[in-house]
Amino acid sequence: MASKLDPDQVTDTALRLLNETGLEGLTLRRIAKELDVQAPALYWHFANKQALLDAMATEIHRRMAATPPPAADAPWQEWITASARTLRRALLGYRDGAKVFSGTRFVGNDHAVQLDRHLGALCAAGFTLDEAVLVSSTAYAFTIGFVVEEQAVHPVPGESDPYFDVAARAERIGPELPLAAGAGRGLFTGFEERFERGLAMVVAGIAATHPGVATVVGVAEGEA
Repeated sequence: MASKLDPDQVTDTALRLLNETGLEGLTLRRIAKELDVQAPALYWHFANKQALLDAMATEIHRRMAATPPPAADAPWQEWITASARTLRRALLGYRDGAKVFSGTRFVGNDHAVQLDRHLGALCAAGFTLDEAVLVSSTAYAFTIGFVVEEQAVHPVPGESDPYFDVAARAERIGPELPLAAGAGRGLFTGFEERFERGLAMVVAGIAATHPGVATVVGVAEGEA
């Protein structure tokens, strides 16, 4: 049975079950039951759950990479914002997607193709490699962290954790702490708008701290 089990089939099944069980409920035993095999059969392909999570994150990235990148001569800002938006959409496609994706190790080097292209666009705009890595990783960290919090409030698409109900939270905190009590709407609602505003802040901060980079990829300072 183990020899007939395709690791890609295991990964696809795990991603599908993730939306049903969440990360905590996703076990090798549950996956094996879904595939109608014994749990030990999975160990032929994945030594442990972490190895499976690495494969799942790699597959999420592979599917995400199918989204066409910006044009080669697009402004560096577009490369940053497009990458962040694509990442967020991909992670929101899976229950606990951000938790699965962050901290894992990609299998193979396919992800490096997109990374090299992305860094190349930033370097063409005038960033050094170190600056491009910092810029890219900062936008990445913002997106991952944002989606982790977003999925805590909405663990299942279309459903909200009652703990984060704005009115109930304000009552729980009480009127003696009015600012904290009133912060709920800004913390736990309007995620789409908040993400875009936060991303704009990140991009504006990058531009403010790197005034010498070109507005358009491939255009040197003073030529734009």
